[in-house]
Amino acid sequence: MTKFLLPGREVHEFSLCEALIAEVEQIALKNGALRVQSVKVRIGPLSGVETQLLQHAYPFATAGTLADGSTLEIEPALLRVHCEVCDFESKAEPNLLSCRACGSHLTKVVCGDELMLMRVELFTT
Repeated sequence: MTKFLLPGREVHEFSLCEALIAEVEQIALKNGALRVQSVKVRIGPLSGVETQLLQHAYPFATAGTLADGSTLEIEPALLRVHCEVCDFESKAEPNLLSCRACGSHLTKVVCGDELMLMRVELFTT
């Protein structure tokens, strides 16, 4: 795994960018694109991704690829849980995953732990 180094801190956002760009390039090539204009991702608060570091790593990961010079748009995902006790789905906080209806801690994360590619805008002419 390739890691991106920042002063005093080793992070995995660069390797996430590399994997993202590999997928974006496959999409671009499949659609006959000359280059990528923009990429939009949705990132949940439980994804383990530091959005600022991902944004910082993006230009380095795209250098020399079809996405070189493209923009990265990050859409934050809401954190939602499903209660196994009362079957209620509710918004949650990263440090409080209990059900808002009954207070149970027997919940499962429905969304908010993802890093999802949402959109790729391409130049085809």
